[in-house]
Amino acid sequence: MVSVSDFVIQRVREWGVTRVFAFPGDGIGEFDGALGKAEREGEGLKYVRPTHEEICSLMATAHAKFTGEVGVCVATSSPGAFHLLNGLYDAKSDNQPVVAIIGQQGLPSLGTFTQQENNLERTLADVAVYVQTVVSPKQVQAVVDTAFRTARVRLGPAVIILPHDVQGMEMEELTPENWVSRSSAVAPSTSIVPPQSEIMKAAAIINAGSKVTFLVGHGSNGATDEVLEAARLAGAGLITALRAKQVIPSDIPHHSQQLGLLGTRPSMHQMNDCDTLVFLGTNYPYSQFLPASGQARAIQVDLKPEQMGLRYPTELNIWGDVKATLTALIPHLEAKADLSWQENVAKEMVEWENEMEAQAMLSYQDGVNPRRVYHELNKRLPPQAIVTADAGTTVDWYGHHIRFRRGMMGDLSGRLASMLAAMPYAVAAKFAYPERSVICTIGDGAFQMLGMNELITIKKYMQEWDNPQLIIMVLHNDDLTQVSWEMRTEDANPVWETSQDVESVDYAGWAELLGFQGIRVKSDDDVAAAWDSAFAHRGVTLIDAYTSRSVPPLPPHITLEFAKNTAKALLKKDPFAKGVIRDSAEALLSEGTERVKGTLHIGQDKKDD
Repeated sequence: MVSVSDFVIQRVREWGVTRVFAFPGDGIGEFDGALGKAEREGEGLKYVRPTHEEICSLMATAHAKFTGEVGVCVATSSPGAFHLLNGLYDAKSDNQPVVAIIGQQGLPSLGTFTQQENNLERTLADVAVYVQTVVSPKQVQAVVDTAFRTARVRLGPAVIILPHDVQGMEMEELTPENWVSRSSAVAPSTSIVPPQSEIMKAAAIINAGSKVTFLVGHGSNGATDEVLEAARLAGAGLITALRAKQVIPSDIPHHSQQLGLLGTRPSMHQMNDCDTLVFLGTNYPYSQFLPASGQARAIQVDLKPEQMGLRYPTELNIWGDVKATLTALIPHLEAKADLSWQENVAKEMVEWENEMEAQAMLSYQDGVNPRRVYHELNKRLPPQAIVTADAGTTVDWYGHHIRFRRGMMGDLSGRLASMLAAMPYAVAAKFAYPERSVICTIGDGAFQMLGMNELITIKKYMQEWDNPQLIIMVLHNDDLTQVSWEMRTEDANPVWETSQDVESVDYAGWAELLGFQGIRVKSDDDVAAAWDSAFAHRGVTLIDAYTSRSVPPLPPHITLEFAKNTAKALLKKDPFAKGVIRDSAEALLSEGTERVKGTLHIGQDKKDD
């Protein structure tokens, strides 16, 4: 007998899925049993079981981000389903195709308030682009196919709910009859090209501009060459959204990296001065950093029509794939003769990178300079490396100091679960690319949330990886540092130790307990050697970096509100006021010194020494 569960497994394979991130339970028990049978028969799916259902969904989202495939997670009924929510919202917010297969109590229990029977369709309706409970074997084919197709086209999570008794029902042959859909496991193409008339409008707008900027998002993955060629012709400066660092190589001189609080001064200047702005595969959410209304003519290219024209009043919205659209657009772009706009971006980036290096070389009294840790990592990134980060101050240093070359990858949760995602993302990346070096950069607060337990997952599966090198770097400062700075700069509140302190743990010792290499870094002078040792080790290394909690994550432009709020917070008996004032003064002095040196061209041309 072929059961509904047997059919679902085979259908998932037909959709090109080879790996699921799953956690078992009685609500999904029949399906789990079918997975075990399929594995024994050599026709199963690779079953990766981390330590928590939330990690399953985060890993499925990360798999989609790193591979472009549909990520799949599996969990039991109500408790497991609820735990999946954060990772599914991660997929929704970052526009990633994920399918969740969730158990449910038997059909007769629905609506009877029995144990673990909850209205999962209602619970998941907000997060899912499609959610459906299977109540009949004749329905399951259409539900599975619709879930995968919808996740791919609408770029979000879809949910299949399988009641326990339906999981074990005999699968029926589908014949032509009323109410029964016979569907196909064929993925629709998303290489959408807009009409020629829209292409010509876009070309005319770009050709008319003299200060053109491309804001490039994760939706431009796979279109690197097309973006670079279009920028060459348009004389455009390039800015990447944080999740798109990997799209544009860092050695492109007119690539000014990120925008906003985690961005660069050259990016800020581009936004202040551009007369034409082209959004490519991005729903950049921080509109306060975009040009003033009416300053720039704007175009947006995206596969999510509902997200176009939201952040800035665009003149033209193009529903299309970035790669396909630029391929059609490039023949109509006129090569700019005046490249002064691009050249100025490149000049400012040299000055900015000098500032970042100077900031990294500062020493602080209460711990290692976290910027130094990222600066030294960046110098040593091997070809094809993958780097992940969480949403603490790690993301500041990741944005300011990590520079990807072609072939490298990096990601984080863009808008929701990012404090939790660094470790699940790193482990998922290792499953997707077992031959590559993966580096997880994570704060101690995030590491205590979803990091420490995942060392157990790594220990369980690392023997399957062609290259077992995985490096976890923990910024160990016993503080929820990003939130501490947000309390000061956004709300003018002093740090409240009751909420902000993180219990100190010997993270390197925990790694050593599991058989991994642990390295403790307590001096700036030890940072480079720690990274050298980690990259020389063919295995798992945890770098426990005892860093300062007072290093300011300075934005490229310090607003009056930022300065006033910070001053007010420090005057309200902030427990770390002395260190913050001292370290901020040193950082600002270094920043100002480098800016003056850049203006005077000091140290930029050794031939003139």
